[in-house]
Amino acid sequence: MGKGRLEAFSDGVFAIIITIMVLELKVPHEGDLHALSALWPIFASYTSSFIVIGINWNNHHQLLNSVKHVTGAVLWANLHLLFWLSLMPFATGWMGENHFAPMTVSLYGVVLVMTGVAYGTLVRTLTGSHNLQTEAAIQAGAGRKFKISMGLYLAGISLAFVSEWISLALYTSVAVIWFIPDRRFEQSHAAP
Repeated sequence: MGKGRLEAFSDGVFAIIITIMVLELKVPHEGDLHALSALWPIFASYTSSFIVIGINWNNHHQLLNSVKHVTGAVLWANLHLLFWLSLMPFATGWMGENHFAPMTVSLYGVVLVMTGVAYGTLVRTLTGSHNLQTEAAIQAGAGRKFKISMGLYLAGISLAFVSEWISLALYTSVAVIWFIPDRRFEQSHAAP
């Protein structure tokens, strides 16, 4: 089947996830800066998650741009990714509302890990169904960048009970690693 429906559905889910997250930012009833400063944990967690969702959307777009059709297995792998991404508003809201309490930061990390695992599964499923053996596709699914990310996420989950700020720094470092899509991946499907 063509990939158009998968892309349209996925884009819609990404948009809904972002919309749900922004609805957690409640407008204060007071009109001063103190009222806004009370919202900083919610805004900080929203900003972090918005960036994570944006990175996933960008990489998802780049990945699907390299294929012409999808299989049933790809549809299920994509739904697996969207499931974990759809939990981001809950994890984000819980973390922000509770001022980055250790358990909330740890759960946020679990959602990040599972999102990464699901993305890797989607890459491997697409690679297998298209016989995509490019260096970039292999790198995106099981390369060093993926392994480093999973290690940082797992460390962050554990360290949340020691220092939630260390965990958040580790999660942020993964976002920095993935912020710019792999240029080799872009070049592999831009070539004539």
